[in-house]
Amino acid sequence: MTRSALAETLRKADNLGMQSRMIQLVCVAALPATLAAQPAPASHSQTPKAPDDWSAFQRVFDAYADSDRVVGASVLVMRNGRIVDRHDYGLADRAAKQRVDGRTIFHWGSITKTLTAISIMQLHDRRGLSLDETITRYVPELRQVHDPYGMIDSITLRMLMSHSAGFQNPTWPYTSGKSWEPFEPTTWNQLVAMMPYQELHFRPGTRYSYSNPGFIYLARVIEQLSGDPWESYVQKNIFAPLELTRSYFGATPYYLAADRSNNYTVARDSSGAVVETTNGRDFDPGVTIPNGGWNAPLADLAAYAAFLTGAAHDDSTRRRYDVVLPRASLTSMWHPLHPMSEATSATDSMALSFFVIHRGTATIIGHTGSQAGFRSFLFFNPMTSGVVIAAFNTTNYATPARSAYSRMYEAALALLR
Repeated sequence: MTRSALAETLRKADNLGMQSRMIQLVCVAALPATLAAQPAPASHSQTPKAPDDWSAFQRVFDAYADSDRVVGASVLVMRNGRIVDRHDYGLADRAAKQRVDGRTIFHWGSITKTLTAISIMQLHDRRGLSLDETITRYVPELRQVHDPYGMIDSITLRMLMSHSAGFQNPTWPYTSGKSWEPFEPTTWNQLVAMMPYQELHFRPGTRYSYSNPGFIYLARVIEQLSGDPWESYVQKNIFAPLELTRSYFGATPYYLAADRSNNYTVARDSSGAVVETTNGRDFDPGVTIPNGGWNAPLADLAAYAAFLTGAAHDDSTRRRYDVVLPRASLTSMWHPLHPMSEATSATDSMALSFFVIHRGTATIIGHTGSQAGFRSFLFFNPMTSGVVIAAFNTTNYATPARSAYSRMYEAALALLR
C-alpha cells in the first residue's frame, strides 16, 4: 500500500464507529472455502523487507497512544514467520520509569481463547472428540441456567467455539464500580452459583453473541478428557512444542517478574475528575484463565503467529507445527459460521474462535483481547503470511480516543493487504 493509499484509509477510518467492547471492534467476512487447501507460504532464506508504510504507521500508532493516555504499548509486523520491524512506546511501569522493550510481558486477554479452541481441535484429531458433542455431557451444571427454549442440552462444542450458544453479552454484569463487585468470578463454584440467575437469550446455534464463560466450559472438556488442568495441557501441547518459553498463566514466575508490565485504567472519580489508576503488575483471572489469561512478550506471540501462518523454515519446525495441529485442521477453524452483525449488508463473521475480516481483496484472520487495563490484537493474512501484533497496558474509560483508535486499527490492518 502506498502512503497516499494509507492516508485515504485513515481518512475513511475517521467515520468508523467504535464498538462498546474492544473485542467487537473487528469487521469480519467470509473466508474462501479454498483456503484450507492452500499450502503454507514458501520459506525464504532472507528476512523480508518491512512494509513501505511502516514509518507512517508508527506515527499513527504514537498519535493514538498519545491521545488515549496510553502509558505503554508495543507493536510488531512479520513476514514469512520473521519479525521485520517492531515499535515500542512509553513505559511498562510509570513509577519505576521502566520503558517498554522487547522483553516486556503483556497480558493478552481473549487471544487466549484461540489456545482453548486449538486444544479442542487437538482432542478432535487425537481422541475423536466431536465438535457436535453436547456441552452438558461434560458440564451438567449448565442445566441450572434458565432455558425458555428447552434447548440447553442441544448446545454443542461448536456453538461454544463460535459464540452462538445463546449466552448473554456482555458476559459479566459487574459494571457499577462498587467496591464489593468482583473483577470476574475467580472459582468454578462462583460461576456455578451464578447459573440459576442467568438465562439463554436466543435459540442456541441461530446467531452470534460473544461469551467468555463458553470457553471456561470448553476448558472443562479439555480437563476431563486429558486428565490435566487446562494450564498444564496448554503448556504441554502448545507452548512446549512451539517453544513459547516466556508464556505463562496466573501469577508471574519470579524470574520473569522484572519484565512484567504494570497496567492502568483512566476513569472519572466521584467528583468527575479524570484519574489514572495503577492496577498492579499481577491480578488473578481465576477460573477465567482459559478465556483470557495468557501473559507473554510480543516475541512469543510472534512465534505463535508463525505457527498460525504455517511459516516453517525447516522440516523440524514443520513437524512441530503438525504435532500441535495439522494444517488442514487449523485452517478449518477459519471458515465463517455466524455473522457478527445483524445488518443485512454486513460481512462480519465469527469462525471457530477466530474472527474473519475482509479489507479490500484481503481476508484477515485474528482476535482481539481486553482484560483489566490491558488490550491487544493479533491479525494475520494467511495468503501472504503477513502478521501484525499489538499490545497496550492502558484502558481509557473517561475520554477514550475512539477516532484515533479507529485510524490506528485500520492502518494496522492495511499493513496486511
